[in-house]
Amino acid sequence: MARNDAARAGVWYRFWAVWPGTMPRGVRMALRVVLAVAGLAAFAADFVPAVQGNMRNSEADALVLRDGRVLLAWTEFTGDGRSDWSGARLSARISSDQGESWGERFILQNNIGAMNVMEPDLLRLKSGKVLFLFCRKNSPADCAPMARLSRDDAKTFSAPVAMAITPSPSYTAFNHDRAIQLRGGRVLMPMFFTSDYRVDPHIRSRVYYSDDEGVSWRPGETVLDLPQSKAGAQEPGVIELRDGRVMLWVRTDLGRIYRAYSRDKGLTFSALEPMAGLESPLSPQSIKRHPKRGDLILVWNNSPKTRTPLSTAVSRDEGIHWERVKVLDETPEATFAYTSIEWLRDRALLSYYAGTNGGWSLRVRLLPLNWFYQ
Repeated sequence: MARNDAARAGVWYRFWAVWPGTMPRGVRMALRVVLAVAGLAAFAADFVPAVQGNMRNSEADALVLRDGRVLLAWTEFTGDGRSDWSGARLSARISSDQGESWGERFILQNNIGAMNVMEPDLLRLKSGKVLFLFCRKNSPADCAPMARLSRDDAKTFSAPVAMAITPSPSYTAFNHDRAIQLRGGRVLMPMFFTSDYRVDPHIRSRVYYSDDEGVSWRPGETVLDLPQSKAGAQEPGVIELRDGRVMLWVRTDLGRIYRAYSRDKGLTFSALEPMAGLESPLSPQSIKRHPKRGDLILVWNNSPKTRTPLSTAVSRDEGIHWERVKVLDETPEATFAYTSIEWLRDRALLSYYAGTNGGWSLRVRLLPLNWFYQ
């Protein structure tokens, strides 16, 4: 049934990618009701398709503004390069109708690196300020996490400031849509690093924390590693559990997702262990808490080797077991990865890249909140 759902949604993909921006709002809303009744309320569109001169659009994050509009930022590669070392800047668009149509793109962060800037991360702090993190890349031996802060709801940001990292310089980076603020106010940013990716591609991970809304950062005490893995412990993510612990997960080349736990707000972590019952390739995973039901929602590639299909699962016991596996996107000739998840008023907004030989397009999915349980 899950695969049929994905295929059925795909029937509407090209239609919805072309027409909603030209429809009056009332018509769009009426169409949504009709499609919801028919069970077709999950829509997809290539938010920014790959074209000559812009062959890759990927790694996005969304932020709900105070007036209800949605800001979506992504890594926009400039030129025909599509590797992590190619030129890129951070661009953005704004939606005034919960993601159904989008305004013109604008530059959120110019390229201030010798190579690029990547991985936008937009976090609404409890104070109402917006923390904007990204990676500035000069070389495979010099990638620096950068921080900016907005006090006016993302209209303007402070100048970029390099976050204190160790070792420095090094290739220290993070994934988009990863920063979280704990219930007590501490901000956690999981990062991965190596001294020089060309010399040592074995990656280790560490969580950095800030107790002053991102003004200053300290490294956690635990360096997370998988010595038995050629790739190491890569692209970590974190989420706060109901009991106050922090669960961390990493991508690996071992065919599994590995996780660890912290009982001291991210200062130290247990040893990494495989997450039971789930296969995963060398590809990142995303986990967020469902805003209505409180369960954990996982988006990942449900495969031991390839980045397809892109799937979802639900955990009712804080990540111990996963159920209700569904296919989010699946095309034999494409790969899908690097998801962001944002909860809107009555739906989920997901973004991820859809990659083919013709380039990497940034795809956006709008899903009813109950879609993960159907």
